[in-house]
Amino acid sequence: MKLLTAAQTRALDQATVEAQGITSLELMERAATACTLWLLDELQLAFSTEIHVLCGPGNNGGDGLAVARQLHTAGYAPQVWLLPADKHSADFLLNRQQLPQAIRCQELSARRLPMLPAGALVLDALFGTGLTRPLEGLPATIVKHLNQTEATVVAVDMPSGLLADSPQPAGSAIVRAHHTLSFELPKLAFLMPRNADFVGEWTVLPIGLDQSFIHNTDVDNYFVDAASLAGRLPRRARFSHKGTFGHALLLAGSYGKLGAAVLAARACLRGGVGLLTVRTPAVGYTVLQMSVPEAMALPDPSHDFVTELPELQPYAAVAMGPGLGQEVSSAEVLRQLLRQAGSRRALVLDADALNLLSTHRELLGKLPPDTVLTPHLKEFERLTGEPARDDYHRLEQLRAFCREHRCYCVLKGAYTALGTPHGPMYFNSTGNPGMSTGGSGDVLTGLLLALRADQRLSPLDAALLAVYAHGRAGDLAAAETGEAGLIAGDLVQFIGPALRELEG
Repeated sequence: MKLLTAAQTRALDQATVEAQGITSLELMERAATACTLWLLDELQLAFSTEIHVLCGPGNNGGDGLAVARQLHTAGYAPQVWLLPADKHSADFLLNRQQLPQAIRCQELSARRLPMLPAGALVLDALFGTGLTRPLEGLPATIVKHLNQTEATVVAVDMPSGLLADSPQPAGSAIVRAHHTLSFELPKLAFLMPRNADFVGEWTVLPIGLDQSFIHNTDVDNYFVDAASLAGRLPRRARFSHKGTFGHALLLAGSYGKLGAAVLAARACLRGGVGLLTVRTPAVGYTVLQMSVPEAMALPDPSHDFVTELPELQPYAAVAMGPGLGQEVSSAEVLRQLLRQAGSRRALVLDADALNLLSTHRELLGKLPPDTVLTPHLKEFERLTGEPARDDYHRLEQLRAFCREHRCYCVLKGAYTALGTPHGPMYFNSTGNPGMSTGGSGDVLTGLLLALRADQRLSPLDAALLAVYAHGRAGDLAAAETGEAGLIAGDLVQFIGPALRELEG
């Protein structure tokens, strides 16, 4: 699913009007109908609900006027509040003319702001994606007033004051919506951590926008859902064998951190790898043999840490990092791995392998093409050596990092972002806050290792499928345990069902 810029979104509306032979007013009516149906179906509004519709002078305000008219037709009594302006869009004016006289309209001012009791519904239709600068003056006063109430706020297309394509200056006046209704596609702004309190729960409402325009429009960012991954995970042929799905090597664990190796190994096996060998320090041999009998254990000569790299010839993919520790000897193993892996052997680096890269920065230049890195935000900051100024700057850093080092980088978090060597970025749709628990990243590493060992998959497809299935496993697990009760081991149990949903 593509994430369009604000300018591309406006062009999409115009392309739809031209391709379908409709007027912009008819398209606005479609959008309003989608909003009205969502309000009635999802919020189950009582006819006694106090409804306030706040309308700006542009097409976003026109949407609000049309929704108010439709709610009135459905038997509700919305109150409309108009932001004074010298100029209004043509479709706003046409919808203003169509508004029944029975709907009460008032003009907003600093002295006339709506009283919004708890239980009231506010439809925010002040400003949409066309906003290019922070709000000030009366609009800012209105937004601050709205944010101080206990009313339920639903934003049409965008919370007013939120910029679609750029970071917000500190202290900007932005509506704190409980729900945001986006037309046809989500917005990149919805996926930024600092915007979460403004966007609330967001929903995409299809309104029949021109699909050929969307298909032919080049974008830098994608939102990955199940439909986006259709056909990327092939079914297993009847005469497949364990060699078909690759032999993987996992370098993980140290004294006191063997659980990370166990979690990653179990996830790799549940991810469908043909064969798995785990290199752990000698202290982990018995633990691994008893905890993961399906894997082959290859103990290191050292008792507490991994100190030697085994011969790589048998392996299609290698992962290194979970619970590894940051000993000097482990850094040397990483150095050897980068030198010997070559371009034909897939690499996945996580956790302490990333910390070693940050400490020994000269190794970044030795990453084989298409290596997959899986940092969380702090690990990524250490990799770049530069704190991000804001969420958008971090995405620029991610894009530049992947291009420079010819790698894939999984920046973990809500809407995990996958950076690619060629520039496009992919945001994941699955997962939940319950996955913010120790070991979750180790599970992702194991799953990535399994899919990178599968020679049927491209590096991009393997990364997209792993990130999505990891989050989906978390969603399936949370449905059983609740988010608070979710532990990393639960994710492993649901990898199979998550992958099964994607097969075909």
